[in-house]
Formats: sequence, C-alpha cells, structure tokens
Amino acid sequence: MTLIGGHFHEDNPLAQAQRLSAGAAQFFLGDPQGWMTPVIPDGIGDAFAEAGIDVYIHAPYVVNVATANNRIRIPSRKILEQQLKAAATVGAKALIVHGGHVTSGTGPETGLENWRKAVERIERPLPMLIENTAGGDQAMARGLDGVARLWDAIGDAGGSGEVGFCLDTCHAYASGEDLSGIVDRVKAITGRIDLVHCNNSRDEFGSGRDRHAGMEQGTIDPAVLADLVRAAGAPVICETPDPAADIDWLRAHVPGAD
Repeated sequence: MTLIGGHFHEDNPLAQAQRLSAGAAQFFLGDPQGWMTPVIPDGIGDAFAEAGIDVYIHAPYVVNVATANNRIRIPSRKILEQQLKAAATVGAKALIVHGGHVTSGTGPETGLENWRKAVERIERPLPMLIENTAGGDQAMARGLDGVARLWDAIGDAGGSGEVGFCLDTCHAYASGEDLSGIVDRVKAITGRIDLVHCNNSRDEFGSGRDRHAGMEQGTIDPAVLADLVRAAGAPVICETPDPAADIDWLRAHVPGAD
C-alpha cells in the first residue's frame, strides 16, 4: 500500500488531512521562513496517531548547513537539531530538509564538508531526509550528480540516527533529470527513497525553477509521475495548489494507493 497525502498550510493540518482522507500529512512546526524555535501544538502527536495518519515535518526553508557563512550555518545546525527533536516529539516519521548551497566564490567542497560535519554532530532521533533541489549552480543537491557528491561526502560521517532521501519530482525535472527510470538511478546513489514529493512543474524541463503544478496541470506527463510513484513504493506528499484533487488523481492511477 502506498500512502498518499499532502502538505498542509492550515493552522489545523489534522482537520485538513481528515477532510481529504489522507494517509499522510506534511507541515511546518512554525514559520517556514523564520529562525524561531519549533512550535508544537498541544496533543498533536497523539491526535494524528489516533487518526492513523502518518506525519512528516518539513524543516524551515532558511536552513542551510552547507554555507560558509557562520551567521547562517551555525543557526542552521541549531534549528535543524531543534526541528528533529520536535518532529520526534509529535511522532513524525521523518524530517525533510533541503540540501542548501554555498555562495558564489566558495567551492562546493566547502559545502560538502559542512554537510559532513552536520551529519556527524547533529543527533537524529528520527530519520532526516535530504531533498533534491531544482536550481542554483552552487546548490548541494541539484541533479543526481549533486546528490551523488553529497552522499559520498556524508556516507562515512557517522553520527546518531538515519539519513535518508526525499525525491521531489518537480525539482528533479527542473534540474534537468529525466524522470523515466530515475527511481533506480536514485537508489543506486542513496540506497533508498524514503518519501516522494510528487509535484508537476509549471516550467519546462531543465528550467531550474521550483514552481509546482497539479498532476494534470504541468509540463510533466502525468503518466510518468504515476509510474514513478509506483516504482518508488514510498509514501507520497503532494505539495501542489490543490492537494485534494491530486490525492484523488494518484489514488485513481496508482494501484494500492491510500
């Protein structure tokens, strides 16, 4: 069975997930553009568990453990560790974080080394899933070549807890990766796909733009998305303008989806 859910921005993500009969729900624990301590609503973990809905927490977008800028990297490590602990408190299956980037003039090896240190030092009470990104020449996880370099850097870093992978279909397509057969190519690098962000793209192949569209509204052939979800065999989160329609579409096109 493939669990299908959405990213919910409402104040009550449980209520929205229940309205859509979603099997999974992803949301932020606070401001996605801020540095504040995670906010944990009272009883939210127990409520989701009682409803039988799996929870995924997305780290704030500002987190960038790759950067050479101490004023960003050090707070990023701190908030990432806070987010991991908070996600574990609410019974989440995993925390998703973007790969980050270095600025122009800084070599990628600096970002890779900073990621290795983060993996080595940050305690992970639940899996931390690194997500591929759509654009940016200095990005750590743009395209599978970037993901491979990152995995090589962190592979022997050790540390406490799991590091996994979240495959975003829009990001992969925008970065110039052919989605046909991408599941096997990803697993050859990471050994796993823990979560799929199944999003179509408003822009053309290789655009570098991170602009999501609904399953049937974008430039990616929807049949390719359905094939990818079937091949991945992982839980799916739709980060699209109308998750209700896209959850229904995936249920109709992926056998065993719930």
